[in-house]
Amino acid sequence: MSIMRYQTPSPLAQLRQEIDRLFNLAFAPTEEGDGTLYARDWAPAVDIREEADRYVVLADIPGVDPKDIEITMENGVLTITGERQAESDQQNGGFRRIERVRGRFLRRFTLPQSADEDKITARSVHGTLEVVIPKREQALTRRIPIASE
Repeated sequence: MSIMRYQTPSPLAQLRQEIDRLFNLAFAPTEEGDGTLYARDWAPAVDIREEADRYVVLADIPGVDPKDIEITMENGVLTITGERQAESDQQNGGFRRIERVRGRFLRRFTLPQSADEDKITARSVHGTLEVVIPKREQALTRRIPIASE
């Protein structure tokens, strides 16, 4: 068995990460549809993939209970909100170091017109939220045969 030395992130890397987080909070949309302010403490990393018949949104949500997540669709905008709860030890001061962000999050995505809003599905697997947005039938590419004489 070999022992590997743990290297903490450099102070500059930590500073850059914190500055990025602050700018993301400062310049992100902060209003919900009803006009009330929405405190956002962090934002999960997201990948969006387009396939022939659907769009797939993958969001990193480790430690977030699926019942603490809400996905809504309104006026062509997909909204994912949720909250990563603080552990009871964290609230009681049992931690010596806290790097994982807790609190509420919000992500919004404007969907293309080819998205079929009525058939969106979502599931959570191993800390990843997968939202599948099928494309409308008329939006699917079809091959046109060429007649020859």
